[in-house]
Amino acid sequence: MLLRQTDKRLNLLPRLAGCFLDGRNQDQVEHTIQEMLAQRIYGLALGYEDLNDHEQLRRDPVFGVLAGREELEAPLAGKSTLNRMELGAGVKDRYKKITFWKDSLDELLVKGFMESYENPPREIVLDIDTTDLPLHGQQEGRFFHGYYDSYCYLPLYVFCGEQLLCARLRESNHDASFGCVPEIERIVKQIRSAWPEVKIILRGDSGFCRNVLLGWCEQHKVDFVFGLARNQRLRKIIGAEMHQATEQWKQTGTAARVFSEFHYRTKKTKQGGWDRERRVAAKAEHSNGKENPRFVVTSLSTQEWSAQKLYEELYCARGDMENRIKEQFSLFADRVSSETMRANQMRLYLSAMAYVLISGLRRLGLKATELADAQVSTIRTKLLKIGSQIRVTVRKVWISMASSYPYQNLYQQVWMNLCCAGSP
Repeated sequence: MLLRQTDKRLNLLPRLAGCFLDGRNQDQVEHTIQEMLAQRIYGLALGYEDLNDHEQLRRDPVFGVLAGREELEAPLAGKSTLNRMELGAGVKDRYKKITFWKDSLDELLVKGFMESYENPPREIVLDIDTTDLPLHGQQEGRFFHGYYDSYCYLPLYVFCGEQLLCARLRESNHDASFGCVPEIERIVKQIRSAWPEVKIILRGDSGFCRNVLLGWCEQHKVDFVFGLARNQRLRKIIGAEMHQATEQWKQTGTAARVFSEFHYRTKKTKQGGWDRERRVAAKAEHSNGKENPRFVVTSLSTQEWSAQKLYEELYCARGDMENRIKEQFSLFADRVSSETMRANQMRLYLSAMAYVLISGLRRLGLKATELADAQVSTIRTKLLKIGSQIRVTVRKVWISMASSYPYQNLYQQVWMNLCCAGSP
């Protein structure tokens, strides 16, 4: 019920259904697109990863309420019907009459993010990263990735804080930064169309420190801070700082850090290097008897961010995105077992929308509570999957929760927060 109330505040599922084209004969349709999407997304949010689960869930009266079905005695869509919804090919097909528009779904993710602000922010930080989704069959785009030591996809994620702006499925036979410029360009364009004065900072690890992306950011006035892979040339530049850190470690026996900055330009190679010098902040660290230098390249000025502040307060904060990506696995984003890339992209979208729904619950309902920063799995366990007695009458569905439920006060507080009128 908390998820349903959150969706009423966000108006997510009705708009998501508008991103689909239903080519079926509407006079013979028993299960609408919105009803099937609700069934599938609520299922993911509640921990039901397989379509097979819906053979039982389709007769659950609470799922009927969540999906918006008025005749609760009639079952919801079965696993085969739900599967056909996910297999739309994007072209006219007599067997696959339901399809979706990727551009509309991408736009909805960014729009939902912007709607979470009552007033335009002065500055936002976009985190960009990738992860591996293991494959176990002969899916389209199957490729063995040496780093992850498995056949996998390499989806691209973009977050701002805890909010998801992009979930793009990609093959793994490319560099991590492959195809990221069009995605960032699309997101920045949509954000600036509504917030023309907002300052945007793009943040990522060394996998995205490529001249094409850095150049695009400089050309479009998007600031950036990216990790820079260390090498002997960089190590030599901060030789004095490394010596200083080593001496401090010998004297104190604890980790020693010395920060510095310089301007740097990569050497030209066949793959291409930087076309100009850029500011690099360096951390010369010695801990546990070992050197541990780190480097970041940025367009931000020294006046705005000193080297130490840039690394410790801005760049290291990107580690929180790792938690957001882990939450995608809690919502079964790794279930990419369909044959085609397009169908697997649809499954990634469904998991992304389930995340948007729970993220909205966290932002709107759990603010100022003990679960304000809780992970998806914790919220699911403590607030969503609760044993109750269900009684269906002619006019109502009665849900009687146990008096021994340990989070009664928290549940009531969350419900009141969600029922309060206001901007999402």
